Amino acid sequence: MIYLQLFLSYLKIGFFGFGGGYIMLSLIQHEMVVKHQWLTAAQLADIIAVSQMTPGPIAINCATYVGYTVTGNIVGSALATLSVCLPPLSIMLLLTRWYQKVKDSPYTRSILDSLHIVMAAMIGTAMLMFLNHDTFTDWKSIVLFVAAMGALYKRVSPITLIVLAAVAGLLLY
Repeated sequence: MIYLQLFLSYLKIGFFGFGGGYIMLSLIQHEMVVKHQWLTAAQLADIIAVSQMTPGPIAINCATYVGYTVTGNIVGSALATLSVCLPPLSIMLLLTRWYQKVKDSPYTRSILDSLHIVMAAMIGTAMLMFLNHDTFTDWKSIVLFVAAMGALYKRVSPITLIVLAAVAGLLLY
């Protein structure tokens, strides 16, 4: 039964996590900590930290680690990873041909630009989720987050942001 619940939970996260791993964090937190209570908030924060340190997309790394933690074996790990990857892969395969026809349309550009606002809000929600813990944030982290969101809004290159965040982290911490 736990395997089915794990599969369905990560399938839902995969379907509704449009925009990347950080967008999925609030969904993962809701499913793993609130709904199923498989993990504590502190355990999830640790899993996310480990997921960020390992190569690869955070949502996939997190699914792999959570799957193993919840089931205690590699089958759960593989199942969670597969289920989080299945929806985006399926959707992308279905939409690729259609997108090639409409990618230059002003309507398509407008829709995609609007989705950037939604993604920024979901990243902000993930940050607020961690503000409820004593283990995550201080005032310097909040300032860095607000500055990064402002830079993203101004369309600063993500690579530039990563370099600036590394320098800020070295100077502040």
